[in-house]
Amino acid sequence: MVNIRKKTGFRMSRNHKDKYENANPRRTHTIMSTEDANSGKKSYWPELEITGSIRNLSPNVWQLTHLTALYLNDNSLQRIPSEIGRLANLRLLDLSSNKLRSLPAELGDLIYLKELLLNQNYLRVLPYELGKLFQLQVLGLHGNPLNKEVLALYGEPSGTHKLLSYMLDNLQVTANHPPQRPWIPLTRPNRTRPTCIFTVMCYNVLCDKYATRQMYGYCPSWALDWEYRKKGILDEIRHYAADIISLQEVETDQFYNFFLPELKHDGYDGIFSPKSRAKTMAENDRKYVDGCAIFFRTAKFVLIKEHLVEFNQLAMANAEGSDNMLNRVMPKDNIGLAALLRTKEAAWDNGLPSDPAHVQQPILVCTAHIHWDPEYCDVKLIQTMMLSNELRSILDQTGQSFRPGHKPDSSNVQLLLCGDFNSLPDSGVIEFLTSGRVPADHRDFKDLTYKSCLQKISGCDKPNEFTHSFKLASAYSEDIMPYTNYTFDFKGIIDYIFYSKQSMVPLGLLGPLSADWFREHKVVGCPHPHVPSDHFPLLVELEMTPTVGTSNGLISRR
Repeated sequence: MVNIRKKTGFRMSRNHKDKYENANPRRTHTIMSTEDANSGKKSYWPELEITGSIRNLSPNVWQLTHLTALYLNDNSLQRIPSEIGRLANLRLLDLSSNKLRSLPAELGDLIYLKELLLNQNYLRVLPYELGKLFQLQVLGLHGNPLNKEVLALYGEPSGTHKLLSYMLDNLQVTANHPPQRPWIPLTRPNRTRPTCIFTVMCYNVLCDKYATRQMYGYCPSWALDWEYRKKGILDEIRHYAADIISLQEVETDQFYNFFLPELKHDGYDGIFSPKSRAKTMAENDRKYVDGCAIFFRTAKFVLIKEHLVEFNQLAMANAEGSDNMLNRVMPKDNIGLAALLRTKEAAWDNGLPSDPAHVQQPILVCTAHIHWDPEYCDVKLIQTMMLSNELRSILDQTGQSFRPGHKPDSSNVQLLLCGDFNSLPDSGVIEFLTSGRVPADHRDFKDLTYKSCLQKISGCDKPNEFTHSFKLASAYSEDIMPYTNYTFDFKGIIDYIFYSKQSMVPLGLLGPLSADWFREHKVVGCPHPHVPSDHFPLLVELEMTPTVGTSNGLISRR
């Protein structure tokens, strides 16, 4: 007799199974009453149990893609078909006490599995694809004639995790490299006047200490190793050969001993600063602190001055007695880094500007890495406001140094702002940067008391809003790039390139990675053996016109 139970819970484990697995008190079932059934009440059964010494399963079972638990234990099954991979929502699969001699590789597609029970079968080998089950917490293997190597790993402390890591590390990579990302032309350059055309890259390279199996369990450990990833990262940077490169999550040691010497060979120079915590650390520990870097092609640009923006120091200086500023904003040690560059003659197309002073066009390039935690959207917005205010101060200080004898004018200096802002396009951070204002009661402030201290670090053209004086536009939009950060738990746009929209025009940009490639190869997140970071680099080609005393990227304050 075959018993099929459609359940809303779990039933108690049978006593004879207690010898090799713990009883599960959650496993209970309920039966709909006759009255409920006659009244037309609908049942929802995400769990299914089939028992009765069965040898074969109906193909219809593999159509039940809504199932979260499937109990096929205590039967006489000799094989499980590959179609089981269709049950993508399974969290629990019990195949114990059958006659299975092998398992289909498609079990590895059930990436939401938390429990997989294979006890008391005839399994001698396991498919390496089981290593893809990175969320698996319980793996039952007792009572199988498995080889000694597998049993030794499984028997160690944290044996399930170690065995799965071993299997993923030894799983052959069958995916091809993703196809080249498309170049998306936006407009043609203006050939009637001198312009400076240059490319800008923004790239969070994922620093080594964050690239762990705990964070990225779907990626083989060898593909997370820095010695492997650094080659892919450098290959990408060299392939796109941007004139200005903005990087985040660069470890101190990596900057000085890898990125800087490698890119100097390619005609770049660069600046770097680690996050603020580095100041409190011993020298040996400081080299592992990540930070921001800016590289520039020396044939086109020369560095005038660099500026470090430390958000924790600014929060402390502007706290105005605010506990929230001291307890929420100040402890976060994120930074912004700015390079004041000047163009060289080689940067200009279609001849040189008529005013010789504009051959040496100043441009302030800033990169930033804003705090990551979604629970601290107030901190993200305040850090961005502090950054904006600091950039305003830098421009005010430097505006006079490029036109001696002229009235100081910060609008002579153009602005380029890149970074990992850890903020989605509908956030207060992006609203503030693109629109130039944010209401004082914006939801991202979380109804916390910041108003008095924020008045010190932001413009207040109106009583109930904060403003900045830049006129910025984002080079990328959601319809072009659906995500810049691609992990299992999160996929979204959080990296940006902002430019002064009055003096710069985007001519084209790098399109997204192929969605078909992700789908075809079932890539659930990055890093991946063919994608070295969990972020994708952004690349835009900009045409810059020389500033002639009018407002370029700035709205004059009246």
